[in-house]
Amino acid sequence: MKQVILFILCLVLCTGICGRVTAQAETDGQEQQNQKDELGLYAQSAVLMDAKTGRILYGKNAGVARPMASTTKIMTCIIALEYGNLSDTVTASQNAAAQPKVHLGVYKGQTFRLEDLLYSLMLESHNDAAVMIAEHVGGSVEGFAALMNQKARDLGCGDTYFITPNGLDASKEENGQMKEHSTTAADLARIMNYCIGTSPKKDDFLKITGTQSYYFTDQEGKRSYGCQNHNALLTMMSGVFSGKTGFTGGAGYSYVGALEDGEREFTIALLGCGWPPHKTYKWSDARKLFGYGKEHYQYREVFQEKTFPEIPVENGVPISGNLGDPVVVHADLNLKDEEKSLKLLMAEDEEVTVSEELPDRLKAPLRKGQTVGTVTYRLQGETVKTFPVYLTEEVEKITFRWCIDRVIQLFRSPFSFVNDIAE
Repeated sequence: MKQVILFILCLVLCTGICGRVTAQAETDGQEQQNQKDELGLYAQSAVLMDAKTGRILYGKNAGVARPMASTTKIMTCIIALEYGNLSDTVTASQNAAAQPKVHLGVYKGQTFRLEDLLYSLMLESHNDAAVMIAEHVGGSVEGFAALMNQKARDLGCGDTYFITPNGLDASKEENGQMKEHSTTAADLARIMNYCIGTSPKKDDFLKITGTQSYYFTDQEGKRSYGCQNHNALLTMMSGVFSGKTGFTGGAGYSYVGALEDGEREFTIALLGCGWPPHKTYKWSDARKLFGYGKEHYQYREVFQEKTFPEIPVENGVPISGNLGDPVVVHADLNLKDEEKSLKLLMAEDEEVTVSEELPDRLKAPLRKGQTVGTVTYRLQGETVKTFPVYLTEEVEKITFRWCIDRVIQLFRSPFSFVNDIAE
């Protein structure tokens, strides 16, 4: 009888646990479904970003690391531009010549100008061109990957790891841990922001990635090559000015791109955006993301004029010289009229919060122009701009020497008055 009762209790308990697990799974699945259905994206990971600030405007699994295929090559290109010279002569190694399709079809010992190889890299996505570039600029594929990973760290892309310059699926052991050639949609968009916005070689990057077709020969002039840009959005969608496609069996279709619309500038990144035969899913997703940004986000002026209360000063010398008088200082943002502006790309229902941080009291000595506080603007809880607050005057500290000088001055005053009468 006890065994029967125990069996029934176990059955009830298991049923309850299974029910909760099923309910949780349904809830998690519903959350993921809702996340996908908002825009109906095919991509496993996606980001729409304000290219000028790096703020994520729309994200789906934005921080999940995934293989990124040939979108890798935006980093390969910018590193080559920053560390190499466009007129350099690059020689193909056996390693480069052995790279799989898509490739330029080079043979060992063949030479090219670095600039020509960058067009081959970014327009046709040639894998052998990527290895030639990497070996020339970094000394080896491994040396070039180190440059790529350092740049990723410099840009704050902590979830990105590069192994190859061409984006072919790869993994390696590092410090006892297996690492995969991968990035996140958020990191990929940040790298694109750097390439088109703040890199010292952005103009060269934009020229290459915005070119529709390009023709060149090897250095010997024996073979000629033609390249066509595979970024179809350059002609399919108004405002798109840069981007890179990618595909591997592990990554699926991927895309990173940039669009300009008046003052607004958007970047997008798509990872795992379908597998064959769904090659066009990335274009559908890209249109939806760019369209969402254009429809929902506009620039708004959010700057607020600020006046600050007087700040009491301890142990300070009063302007009057009378120790009985209170000592206070004033503070200001110290901005020119043209600097009194802060435009942010915002949705209609978003609001900016402004907070001030100033001390209740200060201690002398104080100098004019000294920073004593901040005014911080936050959007959706994230800090977007901080203005420093400066003192508009200086305050001398009361010291023993100042007290002695003050006593001497007071002592001399009556005699000065007598001398004035005598005169």
